Amino acid sequence: MTAEETGLRIQEALDHLAGSAEQGAGEQLVRELMAFYGDGLARLVGALPPQALGRLLDDPAVAGLLVLHDLHPEDVTTRIARALASLPEPVEQLGFDPGTGGLRLRRTRSGCGCSEQDIEAALACHAPEVTAVELERAPQLLQIGTRPPASAQAR
Repeated sequence: MTAEETGLRIQEALDHLAGSAEQGAGEQLVRELMAFYGDGLARLVGALPPQALGRLLDDPAVAGLLVLHDLHPEDVTTRIARALASLPEPVEQLGFDPGTGGLRLRRTRSGCGCSEQDIEAALACHAPEVTAVELERAPQLLQIGTRPPASAQAR
């Protein structure tokens, strides 16, 4: 299960408590657990040698937890690049606006490649600061060839 899926399940559970006397208790429980796990993760991250932590950053579950607890050692630009590098087809970053969370991308090849959902899933794990993705399509190449022989045109 991904960090995003887990977050959705937790939100659904809290939504079931919405409007009830238990809502505050449910939210407090989530805050306490987050603080507890965050403290434990911070101690683990601090105890790991940098090269060991570096190998773990490509794991979506680990990256998601580190980002969630503000423990990821890479800045958002590096994490966006890591997410895009994990895709099956190259995608070029055109710009990121940290104020709006908008990321502009362009496919570097025309063709099927990865879907916008694939891109959004990779970014959700590594760079949840990205809240909107604008994907420009690569320009289509115009195929220019010779005309068929004159005898074929006359038919």
